[in-house]
Amino acid sequence: MAKNKYFIGYRCTLCGSFFTPEQASFTCPHCGEKGILDVIYDYKKMKKGVNLEYFEKNRDYSMWRYAPMISIADDHIKDMLRIGWTPLIRSNNLAKLLGLKTLYIKDDGLNPSGSSKDRASGVGVLKALEAGADTIATSSTGNAASSLACQAAHIGMKAVIFVPKRAPIGKVTQISLYGATLIKVDGDYKDTFSFSKEAIKRYGWYNRNCAINPHLVEGKKTVSLEIAEQLDFKPTDWVAVSVGDGCTVAGVYKGFYELKELGLIEKIPRILAVQSEGCEPFVIADHTKQPLKEAEENTIADSISVGIPRNPIKAINAVKNSSGIWISITDEEILQAEALLGRTEGIFAEPAAAASLAGVVKAVKEGIIPKEESVTFIVTGNGLKDPANAQKVIIPPLPMKPDLETLDKFLKQKEKEN
Repeated sequence: MAKNKYFIGYRCTLCGSFFTPEQASFTCPHCGEKGILDVIYDYKKMKKGVNLEYFEKNRDYSMWRYAPMISIADDHIKDMLRIGWTPLIRSNNLAKLLGLKTLYIKDDGLNPSGSSKDRASGVGVLKALEAGADTIATSSTGNAASSLACQAAHIGMKAVIFVPKRAPIGKVTQISLYGATLIKVDGDYKDTFSFSKEAIKRYGWYNRNCAINPHLVEGKKTVSLEIAEQLDFKPTDWVAVSVGDGCTVAGVYKGFYELKELGLIEKIPRILAVQSEGCEPFVIADHTKQPLKEAEENTIADSISVGIPRNPIKAINAVKNSSGIWISITDEEILQAEALLGRTEGIFAEPAAAASLAGVVKAVKEGIIPKEESVTFIVTGNGLKDPANAQKVIIPPLPMKPDLETLDKFLKQKEKEN
């Protein structure tokens, strides 16, 4: 099995201890479950093989073009779905509306299952194959679940999925359609995560839970690698992303960090980390300068509704080390951003994905992001995953008699309204 030649081991984010790939696999042997591991590479060695020439010659336009930077064996990459290399769209209408000179939209809702979580799930499936597992399991508020079900189905692996009872019907439907074993837990995400942990331990399934499995962040970081490469390795001043467990923002930072280590970019973008006011443990901890505490899970943005983040240190460090900012927005601002993105750019985002734009809108308004600075925001999931909330910001059409006189009156009324 052709394992990654640059992957040299892990470092605990809690105690700082280093472990070889043989000495650890999921969490720190010293610190236990809270000792989340960070995957470490030999960047000096990697620099010789992963350079501008490598990318210029590479014709694999998917996340797998970054395989040398991911802690995976490459044996089964050819069998995987095409994940990644999603479009980076330069905004015209939205940028003008916000008064920004440069604004880009990274539309990760165009991944196979409709969300950025495919990046992590693809890596999870490959690592499960490496481990010789026939079943992979996860807990999720929705997107990671539907993503894993999708990727596992394609590769022919069994998947067991745990979701909280409030998981949106769109995502639950996806999971079932992909043929995964679905357990809908009578509880919130905290209950769901705990239950999945107990079950995974009992039945020996491969653990895809991103906060536990350090390799999943390696998939998530590819969104940053793409953003940078799509901008000729000159990323924007800011990158905005919504935050739940903390794994995605950790990946966003790590991607840029590694490109800087390789000498491919000059600076790491500042991260605007966005949470909903209905579930904002990171924002509260940052603003009060207090340790992270459990928060309520009371937001329409189910994908970031995580009251007890399981990857806190990586997330906090990502924002701190990028000189970034934590910001929270209301559910109403999320819905407004969802509608704004649709009518100005033709992109349909689910609430958690629209949260990144809501954060940018607020940050520009408050002067946190100067209008002369460039911005990218990541759309992490497609709006069709949660059409029920999208209904809150539209006026459903009423049946119309099929005659031109009625149509004429209707069009005149619409013109007045606009």
